Amino acid sequence: MNVRIRGIYTTALTRRFLDADHRVVDASPPIRERFDAALSTGPADIDIETSDDRQGVRVGGDPDAVPTAVDRLTTVARDAFAWPSPAPEGALFDARVTETLGRGAVCDLGDGDGFLPYDNVDTHVEVGDRVRVRVAASMPPWANRRPVLDTDIEMRAGPATLVHGGSGVTVDTRDDAAGRELAGMTDLLGVDVPDGWGLRWTETATDADMDTLAAALERAVDEVADIEVTLDEPVEPTRRLAAPTATTWVWFGRESRFALDEDRRRVTETMTGHHRIKAASSEASRAVDFAEALQAGSSEFPFEAVTETFGPDVGDHVRLDHGKPDGRRIVLGRAEVIDRGADGTLTVRREMTAGGTYDALPVDREDGDVAITKLREGRWWYPTVYRDEDGERKGTYVNVCTPVECFPDAVRYVDLHVDVVKGPSGEVRRVDDDELDAAVDVGYVSPALAEKARAIASSLENAV
Repeated sequence: MNVRIRGIYTTALTRRFLDADHRVVDASPPIRERFDAALSTGPADIDIETSDDRQGVRVGGDPDAVPTAVDRLTTVARDAFAWPSPAPEGALFDARVTETLGRGAVCDLGDGDGFLPYDNVDTHVEVGDRVRVRVAASMPPWANRRPVLDTDIEMRAGPATLVHGGSGVTVDTRDDAAGRELAGMTDLLGVDVPDGWGLRWTETATDADMDTLAAALERAVDEVADIEVTLDEPVEPTRRLAAPTATTWVWFGRESRFALDEDRRRVTETMTGHHRIKAASSEASRAVDFAEALQAGSSEFPFEAVTETFGPDVGDHVRLDHGKPDGRRIVLGRAEVIDRGADGTLTVRREMTAGGTYDALPVDREDGDVAITKLREGRWWYPTVYRDEDGERKGTYVNVCTPVECFPDAVRYVDLHVDVVKGPSGEVRRVDDDELDAAVDVGYVSPALAEKARAIASSLENAV
């Protein structure tokens, strides 16, 4: 079976499921790096996610596959427990409102209660009302919280979800091209979507083969066929209408966590009590990652470990603190981190405002322009490429500076005046040597530092 795993137990559980000849799919970048070719692509039969309190995991997916996955987890150690949920995610119920609270209503599902937020229902509800609901989020039994309900009716089968009252085909992916391709291919599967239902594919569907997609859509259509007549009937609480997926919660005790340490240690650097510490809090979890990264690192500065723990991460914003040799600091603006490389490189993006021209470049600053800057920890220079709203390059400015430092909230350095620019037509020029000379004359820059700056500028002239 295909298993997708997320959370603090991911490395250890990936090792266990691979050892049992199952396929781990949709792996995160760190897991892909640790396991390399052992991982697969495609939609998951089983999703395993760490509970919010880190005490265990939720196992959800194909009802025929969930028991097999749970067996792999409960054999970790003798203090691992499993509890099937009476309200699995995706299940449909006819329910009765038994209590109204400040933010939602408590609903009797038959085998237990659920919580229906007012934001998840289109009409006003009162005690005694009958409602048809879907379990949007299951809750672990040890959390003493009710499952979260929604009145939107959906039927999910692997990567395919049929949405009642919807139409057409949508794809949950950031890759617009892959999404359009999958939406266009759906007609070729030979499976008709029922009238009055829309189809939504998950992102993993873009990597699946046609047979897998057809099988998933067929299963979703079958689930709809089983309940479609019932949906036209009046709500008759309390009853369960359908459960296309199963949910089981697995709790790990102390022995289990230390056993999972051993599984993880077979893959990567793992300190004693790794999972025991991580289960405590998010701060403890980050501290463990940091300590292990330091243990596994060389004598070089552990940039990846520091930024992984403290930031910045993709999506964060950082200031560009442009220091001057005379002691001033000029903030070039705030930039969004759009990529972070293991070599210590941050790629950041700024949206530019119109007005004037770019420094040393004979091109206007216009609305829609963006600046893409690559900053590598410890490097004596960094390039910025300016592009217009159509993505066309308007010029490149390479700044020579003291070694760059990438802090969680800011990138810092001291500008050394001399720079190299490349215009829109490809011409390369070296600029501001005179400003560097003046800084040396007044004692702001030492002769040795100026020599270093000039040597770097000369190398950049040839490279750019």
